[in-house]
Amino acid sequence: MFLFVDKKFSPFIALFLLLLADFSGAYRYMKFTLQANDTHSKARAGTVTTDHGDIQTPIFMPVGTAGTVKAVHQRELKDDIDAKIILGNTYHLYLRPGLDIIEGAGGLHKFIGWDRPILTDSGGYQVYSLSKVRKIKEEGVTFRSHIDGSKHLFTPEYAMDIQRTIGADIIMAFDECTPYPCDYKYAANSINMTHRWLKRCCNRFDTTEPKYGFNQTLFPIVQGSVYKDLRVKSAEFIAGMGREGNAIGGLSVGEPAEEMYAMTEVVCDILPYDKPRYLMGVGTPINILENIALGVDMFDCVMPTRNARNGMLFTRNGIINIGNKKWENDFSPIDAESDLHADQVYSKAYLRHLMHSKEMLGAQIATLHNLHFYLWLVKTAREKIISGEFYAWKNKMVTILGNKL
Repeated sequence: MFLFVDKKFSPFIALFLLLLADFSGAYRYMKFTLQANDTHSKARAGTVTTDHGDIQTPIFMPVGTAGTVKAVHQRELKDDIDAKIILGNTYHLYLRPGLDIIEGAGGLHKFIGWDRPILTDSGGYQVYSLSKVRKIKEEGVTFRSHIDGSKHLFTPEYAMDIQRTIGADIIMAFDECTPYPCDYKYAANSINMTHRWLKRCCNRFDTTEPKYGFNQTLFPIVQGSVYKDLRVKSAEFIAGMGREGNAIGGLSVGEPAEEMYAMTEVVCDILPYDKPRYLMGVGTPINILENIALGVDMFDCVMPTRNARNGMLFTRNGIINIGNKKWENDFSPIDAESDLHADQVYSKAYLRHLMHSKEMLGAQIATLHNLHFYLWLVKTAREKIISGEFYAWKNKMVTILGNKL
């Protein structure tokens, strides 16, 4: 957005108007507006405004690792699932197809044919998972490609440059995701380095421009493993950076759910109330509902897509393992309560047959179902927050969602 200042205005008036516009938010592309708060928990309903559209929260973001949400067309993501935002993975996109191709296409949105918001992670989690072929130093992380063994260096600055080129609406700071379990000394040293890296990320981000005519924003990431004092220290540091949104990382890496919830609660009580909070890599439907109740607004996880390809279906009545023999002669719809076309026209018996026959359509149908369910879950949570019914509904749902049907 540009503000026109007439040349006949004095320089002082022009400066005042420009500062006023900046203060009013005219130059801050991403805005978070809160619509409602639950009276019995810390759950809230809001809207994140980006140049590619609004995101109503709480929200679940399907993971499109390499420029695709596996087994799903972009049209289906929009029309059947109604995903408001999807994820891309910096590490994978950097290696393949590569930055030249993405930039040549005009950014990831145009390359994949998606006109809604995109978030990219920084590649830090993938580097963390490559523990046998990477080396962490103050400069950054040296690693070898899982594709061809070639050697690469990700620095905080380069992670910003890569994500600028990919063209996501929301980009993530480069951090170290500590493993679980992790000793205290390692976790303490790790968050200090993550904070130093964050300053470098912010400096690079603030001194560069978007490439494709729309704005981008940077989310820092809170770390600290499962140590309360480290989480407090990290959350206070991240809150002090004053960015437009914040993330919580290093959870859902093997720790018990109770520890995840405890750390999330500590962090959410510190991160700014008026900015979106993104819990990275979480999780099961129950995890999502419990963390919404703690004040989280945004989620992502590969679980609904990965588990779908293995025949696990999430439903509002519990979990179906479609490979079980009990579904062999069940000709009822996959999910009679769902308004998804695939759930209505295909039977459990047919989906079981497809999965047993290793037909690609089976993975497609199961993935559509699971993503539709996850988006239904967060949409319903939002409605219940607004209506004042969230806490009772959440408590009821968490006793049901883990049932094995």
